[in-house]
Amino acid sequence: MNQLRTGAALSYLTIIITNLVGLLLTPYIIRMLQADEYGLYTLIGSFVGYLTLLDFGLNNTIVRFVAKYRAEGDAKGEAEFLGMSLIFYVVISTILVCIGIVFYYNLEWIFSKSMDPEQIDKAKIMVLILVFNLAVTLPGNSFQAISSGYEKFIFPRAASIIKYLIRSVTVVVILYYGAKAVEIVILDTVMNLLLIISNGFYVFKILKVKVSFKQIQKPMLYTVFSYSIWIFVFALVRQFQWKGGQMVLGIMTDTTTVAILAVGIMLGSYYGAFSSAITSVFLPRATKMAVDNASGEELTSMMIRIGRLSFFVLLYIFGAFLLYGKQFVLLWVGDEFTEAWQIALLIMIAYTVPLVQGFGNSILEAKAKLRFKAIIYVSFVVIGVLLGALLVPKYGATGMVAGNVIGWMISQNIMNFYYHKAIRINIIRFFKELVDKNLLSMAFIMLVGVGITMLPGDGWMIFILKSALYSLTYFAVMYRFGMHVYEVDLIKSVIKRKR
Repeated sequence: MNQLRTGAALSYLTIIITNLVGLLLTPYIIRMLQADEYGLYTLIGSFVGYLTLLDFGLNNTIVRFVAKYRAEGDAKGEAEFLGMSLIFYVVISTILVCIGIVFYYNLEWIFSKSMDPEQIDKAKIMVLILVFNLAVTLPGNSFQAISSGYEKFIFPRAASIIKYLIRSVTVVVILYYGAKAVEIVILDTVMNLLLIISNGFYVFKILKVKVSFKQIQKPMLYTVFSYSIWIFVFALVRQFQWKGGQMVLGIMTDTTTVAILAVGIMLGSYYGAFSSAITSVFLPRATKMAVDNASGEELTSMMIRIGRLSFFVLLYIFGAFLLYGKQFVLLWVGDEFTEAWQIALLIMIAYTVPLVQGFGNSILEAKAKLRFKAIIYVSFVVIGVLLGALLVPKYGATGMVAGNVIGWMISQNIMNFYYHKAIRINIIRFFKELVDKNLLSMAFIMLVGVGITMLPGDGWMIFILKSALYSLTYFAVMYRFGMHVYEVDLIKSVIKRKR
């Protein structure tokens, strides 16, 4: 349990650091690169990011099967599975490089209407570097997945924090001395290589993980592939959902519009990261519950407990951003990026329900029942992107995201019925207990928050004052009126441990 608690705590620390540093660093990067080059940087990053789909869901598959083999005490099966996974990764990296070369020679044709020759030249250099980066980091990421399967979260997450801090400081320095987007991409590649080396050392020298290439059984190959293919589809959904919009805007508009969308997506993704930090450490636990054939009511109870913890965090962030987010964006990156506020709000609205139901997805993974969800998600994400593309000419980046959100919310409503049918989640009980006590408390908090917005002034000091008053109101009201007894006891136990 210490690894789970500490792993979750490190995840939150990672999120706090990355969000805080990102909030501080992004306006600096935009100012040093200018909006058009920042848009180029994010556009090429999202474009090459599609190649990460070649992972075919192996990382999540490794977590699930390593946890399964350990639960069954099958060391031989675990070693053979990991050997097969590494062979997969060698094949994947080779395919990735070939596809990257094809992208390289077709970039000028793809972006001929939205980029000038100088931007095309920079884009080609970044593609080559990023393809090499991905060819190495895709298999390298398996080390963190193995650690998660062992329920060892502390070292890899601490290493990620250290890597991020060093990277952030270095970005500030190199931009100060005149570096541009290409140099940032080179830095990211070097930092990723160092992280992979450290995680590999931990897995093989500390955890003593064994890998065997002696025998690859066809039944194992089929089982792994039938599981990972649906993880792959979810990866496709994640890439296409928001980054597909960046690609559409990059082709239909210009890099400055892409930059605005990128800022909105970044703020929206911060929202999701806080909740994911809780659910990400529960896949091994979900696997164990699935192996032990936990009842539907037991799974529902666990989903409620985790969902309520996520919901408290999400309500706090959403309320603050709704009330004071526009002022923050204006102060943070300037009025050129005001549209990013409403883009982020739309993303937050779309993300809330799937985030509080994150444990349900972990159960689907553990039970290898992802097929229906994958089909629904990919279908409506494609529909959402197409709808967004129709809205782009009139509504720009906001129209693109609005289309995505419509498709996403429809798919999530369908999934509520599937959770009930496939894993016997009592979905009515889930929502009833999820909002118990905290919605009325939130309504009161928002009334107070609206009053706080009336404080005069629009500088950083008044923004910080408003945020502080809102935060005090939120936590005081939720602690006194919005939480159940066991949630209050959980907070008290955390405070006692820190003392």
